[in-house]
Amino acid sequence: MSMSLDDSPIEAEEVAGIRGALLRYRVMAWLVGVLLVVLVVVGMPLKYFGDNDAVVVATGVPHGWLYMVLLITAYDLGRRVRWPWMRLILIALAGTIPFLSFVAEHYATKDVRTRLDAVRA
Repeated sequence: MSMSLDDSPIEAEEVAGIRGALLRYRVMAWLVGVLLVVLVVVGMPLKYFGDNDAVVVATGVPHGWLYMVLLITAYDLGRRVRWPWMRLILIALAGTIPFLSFVAEHYATKDVRTRLDAVRA
């Protein structure tokens, strides 16, 4: 019986690397999420209704660059915990929809912590 990537167990020596990858992913998910919310909720209305694009300029480019870093950290974490590609794609898409990166981060953290708890047991 072959084991899918999602079902393969995490070895004890992988735990420290997974914890580091989880922390990096969580920080990036929150940074990208906050910047996107500020961009969409504050910046876009100011730009289109107030003719002031300062917030869009200040948050748009950093959000784009940090989104790329989020993709890298999500891939690194997903590779370490052996997530299926569909989960990684959904996490990547979550960084493009306001507030969804927070939801994705919550469920990703819950999943990783459950997997790490299984290693301890």
